[in-house]
Amino acid sequence: MSSNTGKDVLLERVGNAGVITLNRPKILNALSLDMIRQIYPQLKKWEKDSETDIVIIKGTGDRAFCAGGDIRSLADAGKVGDPLTQDLFREEYTLNNAIGTFKKPYVALISGITMGAGFGLSVHGQFRVATEKTLFAMPETAIGLFPDVGGGYFLPRLQGKLGLFLALTGFRLRGRDVQRAGVATHFVESEKLGALEKDLVELKSPSVSDVAQVLNTYQGQSTLDAEKPFALQQHTGAIDRLFKASSVEEILENLQKDGSAFAQKQLETLAKMSPTSLKLTFRQMQMGAGMSLQEVFVMEYRLSQACMRGSDFYEGVRAVIIDKDQNPKWKPSTLAEVTEQLVEESFRSLGDRDLRL
Repeated sequence: MSSNTGKDVLLERVGNAGVITLNRPKILNALSLDMIRQIYPQLKKWEKDSETDIVIIKGTGDRAFCAGGDIRSLADAGKVGDPLTQDLFREEYTLNNAIGTFKKPYVALISGITMGAGFGLSVHGQFRVATEKTLFAMPETAIGLFPDVGGGYFLPRLQGKLGLFLALTGFRLRGRDVQRAGVATHFVESEKLGALEKDLVELKSPSVSDVAQVLNTYQGQSTLDAEKPFALQQHTGAIDRLFKASSVEEILENLQKDGSAFAQKQLETLAKMSPTSLKLTFRQMQMGAGMSLQEVFVMEYRLSQACMRGSDFYEGVRAVIIDKDQNPKWKPSTLAEVTEQLVEESFRSLGDRDLRL
């Protein structure tokens, strides 16, 4: 019953489960359009198939679940007007939405690096299992993008202003903190994942609570780092206070006035980010807080196309991935130069080219 379609992603029936394995360990299981085109129809089949009771998604190797999308290919495509810049976002968000509306238990084993596209493949399902190896971040503002793949839905729903903070700064959460922040639902030590997966695939017609029970049992046996406090524990009050603002400029003012070492560090971080990305992300989080998941994907598709039309994404990829000089020259280079008109235009309907879910 297994169908190993292509080697970048393995799609197998194991016991009563459909198992998706992202299989590009050398490039941290980065998600490509070809992989999306294999996963989506299989997920739809498993949803209807009476013999498939649960879906599990994981990555090969212990370094990454999925470190993101293939953004270098995306940048190359954008420079020559290749339709990949439309197809990738459209089909990826369609897959993310299929995960968000999936009618059977969906468990993402997010051990290792989980960023960008990896976030989209995991957070919209009912269960996300972090391990001590998990490293989570949404670092898009550093490359002239925005935290997409449904980040506009998920992040504003985290506690207080934590989601906005993660979205703007790209702050990295590790291990148990990924669960404490609300990104993961469970924490299980990595050495127990094999046994956990075996128990999950053997469940027959499990309800969501049956799956939760198995995960809770494994979590109860995982005591590693339990005594370590949440990395942001002493800063949650400050984050809620400093990031409560009606604009990015107001956040920066709050941070400057505060003057603490934590506030100073955030100022330094935000100063490196694309000013356009910061303003688009702030508005995305503001609007996404009151939208359905589907409305968020429509909004994010519009934003994706605005970023493909702009220049900061290409400059961010050059500075971070190609030349690795970490010195992007953003245009506009200041928040003041990012006009309200530019922001408004980025959220405008694309008419016939809008995402349809």
